[in-house]
Amino acid sequence: MISFIVPIYNAEQYLPACLDSLLGQTVRDLQIILVDDGSTDGSLAVAQRYAAQDTRIEIYVQSHAGQSAARNKGLSYVKGDYIAFVDADDTIDANWCEILLQAIEGVDYVQSGYNDTKIPCHRYQFTSPCMRLYRRLAIENLRFTEGMIYEDVIWSVDLWMRDLPYRRIRYGGYHYTANPHSTTSQRHPEAEQRVFAELKKRVPQADRKGKMILLYTIIRLKLHFLKA
Repeated sequence: MISFIVPIYNAEQYLPACLDSLLGQTVRDLQIILVDDGSTDGSLAVAQRYAAQDTRIEIYVQSHAGQSAARNKGLSYVKGDYIAFVDADDTIDANWCEILLQAIEGVDYVQSGYNDTKIPCHRYQFTSPCMRLYRRLAIENLRFTEGMIYEDVIWSVDLWMRDLPYRRIRYGGYHYTANPHSTTSQRHPEAEQRVFAELKKRVPQADRKGKMILLYTIIRLKLHFLKA
């Protein structure tokens, strides 16, 4: 079974397409965990409508605490041997699960590519937990840092520093939506400084490879923030 974790916050406009893409998978043995993070629009009603039609969907509701808290809550309900994260404003191809299940043989997680709604080409995103399929046992003790923006970066760096066997495949079946209202589409100077501080805290304990990962991530982030 694959357990999908979908954090939801005011995604009413995008959620139907996301859920349609999950329910339309060629792999049918799925658990779809929806965590509503205190939405103030009609997101919860959309989720409930879909859940009434398909028992594979489970809904959990929390007061607004951020995407990290929503993902952590979802992780506590996982039943499958595999885990995937999908954001509520994104979609995946119907054969995404099938292709990544085939590719995960012999490794702990698989990295797929993605297509951007603004730039429709095949690319990779290494600082997001999405676009990957994980073995549950490989990440079950890895949690997101709550109460901060850019927590994806910290989580992904902690994953890389575990030096788990993984595979990258040339397949862009994850479709990222450039949502102008998302948190990370805007500048947050204080949050930027905090993520740099979190990364630098990990340097003393890191081995040579870990230090290279941290340095690479810091440089990439600085370039990203300069362009924003």
